[in-house]
Amino acid sequence: MRKGIPSLGALQAFEACARLGSFSRAAEELSLTHSAVFRQVEGLEARLGVTLFNRVRRRISLTTQGAEYAARIRHHLEQLQKDTFGLMSRSGLGRSLHIATLPTLATTWLIPRLADFQRHWPDIQISLSVRTQPFQFTDVPVDGAIYHAAHPWSNTQSVMLFREQELVPVCSSQLLARARVKGAGALAQLTHLHMMTRPDAWPAWYEHNDLPFTPLVLGGPRYELFTMLLAAVDAGLGVALVPAFVAHEHIKSGRYVMPLTATLPVETSYYFGYPKAEAYPEALTLFESWLKAQTTR
Repeated sequence: MRKGIPSLGALQAFEACARLGSFSRAAEELSLTHSAVFRQVEGLEARLGVTLFNRVRRRISLTTQGAEYAARIRHHLEQLQKDTFGLMSRSGLGRSLHIATLPTLATTWLIPRLADFQRHWPDIQISLSVRTQPFQFTDVPVDGAIYHAAHPWSNTQSVMLFREQELVPVCSSQLLARARVKGAGALAQLTHLHMMTRPDAWPAWYEHNDLPFTPLVLGGPRYELFTMLLAAVDAGLGVALVPAFVAHEHIKSGRYVMPLTATLPVETSYYFGYPKAEAYPEALTLFESWLKAQTTR
């Protein structure tokens, strides 16, 4: 028995209370009584010598120390769950991978292709979660990540899937049809939509194409995700710069139009990476090989 480590039951009770904000709801989730959960949390606080919850009548809220501890315990419980499922998978109950990816890449490129992967390896289940910012694999319980960067992440085994190559300006055909003039004049009339993670994209596009840039360009709304940006284009809210590989099919179908054919070259790429190790699960190497095959089509 490891000294100083609280029981798993007490940690599960605490994490459930922290996540649900209620002893009663935690008790229901854990199939325990309210008093049993209360005693677990009270005993945990006594053992740690730290107050984890503020209690006002029947309401509870995390203290600062409680919130920090809850986040750490949640991470470790998720890792325990992942390790348990991994062991079950190796015991013949099927294999699984948890992949972090970018939301727009997942919906427009990855998920439509996963049926092909499933046909080849029906026993491998691919679960996806969204990560839009760089992270350490030691902090996030995933097996691998598809990410966008100028170069591979450090301390990872990474392979480049494809280069982003260029951003292109797109808007809805209905919006462009309402413009009173064409070409650069039409573009000047349109609200410019921006990505929060790429604040310099429009200024760089104007500079690269030697077009006059005015501060009004920067006055348009900003969106955190490309999925939001594309939805705004669909809604006719303005013109946006999006990766050419995302826009291609929409332009081909007539859903989007380019008010100008001028583009912005970019040096970033999409990578698949995972933590370095002496040996890798077969499911991970099969998924990597399949991803690389998809990018060559």
